[in-house]
Amino acid sequence: MREQTNLSEQTIFSNAKLADGSLVDLTVTGGHFSAIAPAGKTPPADFAAVASAIIAPLFVDLAGQLVVPAFVEGHIHLDTSFYGDAWRPHIPCTNGFDVRERVAFQARNLAAAAPMAERAKNQLELCVGNGSLTMRSHVMVDGSVGLKHVETILAVRENYRDLIDIQLVAFPQSGILSSPGTAELLDEALKLGCDLVGGLDPASFDRDVKGHLDVVFGLAQKHGAGVDIHLHDGGTLGLFQVEEIATRTKALGMAGHVVVSHAYGLGDIPADALDKAGAMLAAAGVAIMTNAPGNHAFPPVAALRQAGVTVFGGSDNIRDSWWPYGDGDMLSRANMIGYRSGFYEDHELEAAFDVVTHAGAKALGLASYGIVVGASADFVAMPAQHVPEAVVAVPKERTVYRRGKVVARNGTVLAR
Repeated sequence: MREQTNLSEQTIFSNAKLADGSLVDLTVTGGHFSAIAPAGKTPPADFAAVASAIIAPLFVDLAGQLVVPAFVEGHIHLDTSFYGDAWRPHIPCTNGFDVRERVAFQARNLAAAAPMAERAKNQLELCVGNGSLTMRSHVMVDGSVGLKHVETILAVRENYRDLIDIQLVAFPQSGILSSPGTAELLDEALKLGCDLVGGLDPASFDRDVKGHLDVVFGLAQKHGAGVDIHLHDGGTLGLFQVEEIATRTKALGMAGHVVVSHAYGLGDIPADALDKAGAMLAAAGVAIMTNAPGNHAFPPVAALRQAGVTVFGGSDNIRDSWWPYGDGDMLSRANMIGYRSGFYEDHELEAAFDVVTHAGAKALGLASYGIVVGASADFVAMPAQHVPEAVVAVPKERTVYRRGKVVARNGTVLAR
């Protein structure tokens, strides 16, 4: 017996332009893509079913707009942004970039900030308005804040669960070994509902690479969680830690579940060393996150992708104590990554776009992603001829669909 389709939950989006240039009709049933057919070739509705349905299928003409999967915001900090709050002038480090000093500035600023839940909401809606419907946020855990940040952001995640999918990383912003009690707090954060355990510069911050990674990977194994480690250390020191992380990942069978965020060191090592690192990362299944920061070396996107490494993007900080920039727009981030990487040809611009879409989905382990039958109908429609033009022009006229329903238009969230 054929299962009847509930047409009251069905929408047919006609004349959608896909990334390959084809014009199609997209059928969304129950929040998922149920059919994709050449424009004008969608089979007529089952009239018997229509007659028995309260509401016939809804038809939406996209008029040739480019339709792409919703963006993946792969690295952000919901708890420490001041977006929507009072402007916080940037405080420079006294002697070059220094993580410990930046953490101290952050603590000072947060003490005078608006309530965290309010600031997180502002940042979430900024990202959703620009088309990100999946996000990974790092949330601070240390002796000074305990689990307060985690508890607040967990509540915000619950409130927004119908609008955006959020993965949370328990992030030891003040180190692990150098911050007594943090290992136990990370354990509790994972019990409360964080999805991954983080880390921070095992060599330069905690000055004990083995001890730091013992805690991180030990907790990951205990909870069946993923790992996402901040690594700012440059040069051979950074490379050494990347190699140590890759070795552990492979030994523990955690391919596809480990990320090194920033990995500045990969951007300032010789080409032969980069080739070896790329091969090692690919073999271990370790992904690399970059936001292409303006004043730092960053991982060479093209070379790592060529080696088979999953490279994805994130906004990182948005108007916080680390820098005043950030617009919560992953299409703009693709533009920035492409610009800083020297991407000019269409295939290179498409690679920059992949970094904020499919590569991000792979790194975050999304099982239902893309404009394909069976995937969740989370997509963005915008006026662009094709993906390369979208990356270069960054059109702000966008309509964002969550499970086939409009949730944002032109940067404004319509559904909460």
